[in-house]
Amino acid sequence: MKMTGAQILIQGLLDQGADTIFGYPGGQVLPIYDALYDANIRHILTRHEQGAVHAADGYARASGKVGVCLATSGPGATNLVTGIANAYMDSVPMVAITGQVPVGLLGRDSFQEADITGITMPVTKHNYIVKNIDELAITLKEAFHIASTGRPGPVLVDIPSDVSAGAMDYDDPGPINLPGYRPVLEGTEEQLNKATAAIMAAERPVLYIGGGVVSAGAHEELKKMAELLVAPVTTTLMGLGGFPGDHPLYLGMLGMHGSKYANYAVCECDLLIAVGARFSNRVTGKISEFAPEATIIHIDVDPAEIGKNVRVNIPIVGDVKIVLNQLLPRLAAKLPGAWKDKISQWKKEYPISFKENGNLKPQQVISEIYNVTGGAARIATEVGQHQMWAAHYYTYTRPRSFISSGGLGTMGYGLPASLGVQVACPEETVFNIAGDGSIQMNIQELATAVNYELPVNIAVLNNGFLGMVRQWQELFYNHRYSYTELSNPDFVKVAEAYGASGVRVTGKSELRPALEEAVRNSKPVMLDFVVEREENVYPMVAPGAPLNKIIG
Repeated sequence: MKMTGAQILIQGLLDQGADTIFGYPGGQVLPIYDALYDANIRHILTRHEQGAVHAADGYARASGKVGVCLATSGPGATNLVTGIANAYMDSVPMVAITGQVPVGLLGRDSFQEADITGITMPVTKHNYIVKNIDELAITLKEAFHIASTGRPGPVLVDIPSDVSAGAMDYDDPGPINLPGYRPVLEGTEEQLNKATAAIMAAERPVLYIGGGVVSAGAHEELKKMAELLVAPVTTTLMGLGGFPGDHPLYLGMLGMHGSKYANYAVCECDLLIAVGARFSNRVTGKISEFAPEATIIHIDVDPAEIGKNVRVNIPIVGDVKIVLNQLLPRLAAKLPGAWKDKISQWKKEYPISFKENGNLKPQQVISEIYNVTGGAARIATEVGQHQMWAAHYYTYTRPRSFISSGGLGTMGYGLPASLGVQVACPEETVFNIAGDGSIQMNIQELATAVNYELPVNIAVLNNGFLGMVRQWQELFYNHRYSYTELSNPDFVKVAEAYGASGVRVTGKSELRPALEEAVRNSKPVMLDFVVEREENVYPMVAPGAPLNKIIG
């Protein structure tokens, strides 16, 4: 059957199970958009290419499927770069499709030409430029396979317009053959035996889990191991929801803004079992004093992460779900001991808390969102103080319920990501928790929310500052607030101008009624919470300090 390159692309997407594309049209993708006119696939037109890539990211994190975004050549493609880098840092499966100038014009500085494969090489798991139409179908199949297997990540496919406009007799591309790409999925007997011996000998174990537990779907195995060993569990920001936040063994996050008891536990444990985590500097603090008394087991599907940042005594390369299933039958149940009692005492002495006064506090807003939603909402965040408060004051009991930019720390991520989450989970309540700085970086996506009737709830914690920057300037730069105070628009009027609902909340008595009304509303709602201006995120470990040197 004769098909154009664009039709082959659409067929390939459908064959890979894609049901949604987030995109923005332009000259070099017009053949693709013409094919989309008749295609049985949903296209969400965002208002900026960065909105498209973040929406595809949010969709992927919430659904576990590969997110797909589409942009034209040149500036369209380069506008995807931040979102691609974000997905790369957080191991999000994504296929980014870009248009390109015709093959014969490559390398000639043609109109809207950019070497997007060269630009994105450091921030993609792999990328392609398809110069022949007969390579298109197999390339797309490979792209989805690479994006979704091993350590997930973004793959870019760059398609010149003469390839998408060309035609050929189409046939199924057949099986893929990637001899250089063979992710290791199972742990070796030798390393499993060493890990088993270390686990059974430990008296003060801690499970430290990251986003790999969530992406591998290993949360049930992790919970079984924790309960079997009576081992407390601490998570990275990306690991939130990988272990129930209301479980007695849960310690909360560790690291720079982690709980005191999580940080103390890591400092005093004799065994640290790292599962699907990469020992980021935001987690470790001063590396030479990280888990100083512990034997470290590190389980990760990516061998490049093992030993990269910290010493590892027992490395196990493999898919964390598979490795945990290999380990569990080897382990015997343990009884609670003095370690559990010590953890419980730390929890009583150093709870996550804040001081109330007459003003509306951001922590109260997050807590009330939790109460109103019964902890069942999907939460997407921007980046800043509000992100840390969302991590501390909303309890995540299931995986894929916390959607945030971790490794890259991308302001402007949350609103478009929340749209992707809402597309993936149309029957669920979705909140975008935002700062008044971050929300303005992609605020144009309110139009997308209204256009596609995506009833996201946008909770803006409005303190009139770039809050996290201001906090650092307060603590480390002698209160010299250099270019961090904001002159904001009227967020209620902005929301209404886009066709959404807007509500301003200035006091505690207004908080719950506003939230209850928002979750009942079938339209997107922007809630402008005017909160305490100079509230800080605590606990906090100063950059480069050890984890037990905690401020606040």
